[in-house]
Amino acid sequence: MTLRWALAALHLIALGIGLGAVWARGRSLRSQLQAEDLRRVFRSDALWGVAAALWVGTGLWRLLGGLEKPTGYYLQNHMFLTKMGLFVLLLVLEVSPLVTLMRWRRIMAAGQSLDTGPARRMANISFIQAGILILMVFTAAAMARGIG
Repeated sequence: MTLRWALAALHLIALGIGLGAVWARGRSLRSQLQAEDLRRVFRSDALWGVAAALWVGTGLWRLLGGLEKPTGYYLQNHMFLTKMGLFVLLLVLEVSPLVTLMRWRRIMAAGQSLDTGPARRMANISFIQAGILILMVFTAAAMARGIG
């Protein structure tokens, strides 16, 4: 019972961290992108990564651990499958920002100048990801109420 509650709570905490982080990353990417702005982008991106690790870790544990419902329940539930489809879309959208921001971190650490041309596109991706997270909340709420 306690583990079930703790995993559910951590899964929800990841939502707060992740939604705030991806939104902040998008807003920071729309700024002038001076050194402090880039540090904000990197901090937000790091929190976005923490949220992803929490979601994946707690989600897999809840899915495969049989703590709430059997794994088969989830794999037969259309809302769960929709939620997972949205999660995959979120991950696919993350590839470009992930690679670009890793490159930017290396370039900044080397003291070189950045080409911030992709910033606007990455900001838009971040805002789209925030919307996908909100859709995922609706699918999770539906699933929790036996829909699907």
